[in-house]
Amino acid sequence: MFLLKKIVSRFLLPLPLSLEVIFVGLYLVWFTRRQRTGKVVITSGTLLVVALGYPFTSNRLVRVLEQRYPAYVASVPADASAPPYIVVLGGRANHDPAVPVTSHISSGLLARLVEGLLVHRAIPGSKLILSGAAGSAEGMSSVAQGLGVRPQDILLTPEPRDTEEEARGIMGLVGKSPIILVTSATHMPRAMGLFRKLGMRPQPAPADYLAAKYPPEPDDFFPSAFELYKSQTAIYEYLGLAWGKLRGKI
Repeated sequence: MFLLKKIVSRFLLPLPLSLEVIFVGLYLVWFTRRQRTGKVVITSGTLLVVALGYPFTSNRLVRVLEQRYPAYVASVPADASAPPYIVVLGGRANHDPAVPVTSHISSGLLARLVEGLLVHRAIPGSKLILSGAAGSAEGMSSVAQGLGVRPQDILLTPEPRDTEEEARGIMGLVGKSPIILVTSATHMPRAMGLFRKLGMRPQPAPADYLAAKYPPEPDDFFPSAFELYKSQTAIYEYLGLAWGKLRGKI
């Protein structure tokens, strides 16, 4: 089910979906007599990928997710006898020995980790829980220790392959103890839903904002691969939210 979910979702992302539409149109133009329909389909697929590559579109898709929870303001918890766990959810990682340790985790995952470290340092006695399979947890741990975090302040959950498994694994580790949940701002609504469904009460600490407000630039008037990536990230999260709600997990 895990692998099937990953494969099927990729066909619904902006670039693959646009290409699928274009290929259908090309088939109609080249192999049927429905020339006019084929041209309309090709045009639709082209306009779709162009529209999703503009900041006007991508920012609106992303901000609906990113503005769901405000940025976290670190503070010592009222119950100082039970400092919270700071959970940093996993992402992409690699084991390439030719690159430094800071490049063993993706830029998005590095942003999550830095947010988690800032919160950890602001709350005495807190523990870091670093999560994610395929080297994600271990990669974050290496970076965190390189930045001065004590090994005894780090707990790893390196088995979970997705957010649902992370939520279950972390609940198995800490029960319903207070946690501060760190993940990308676009991913936070889905992550919060999954953790809350298990009876946990995480405090959100979103990071890795994609649609932060910048002064206008000439690039804003042109489509780009980065804006298409932002649209893809948002659509992936919408699909994940829909799938989670359909299965009663959120």
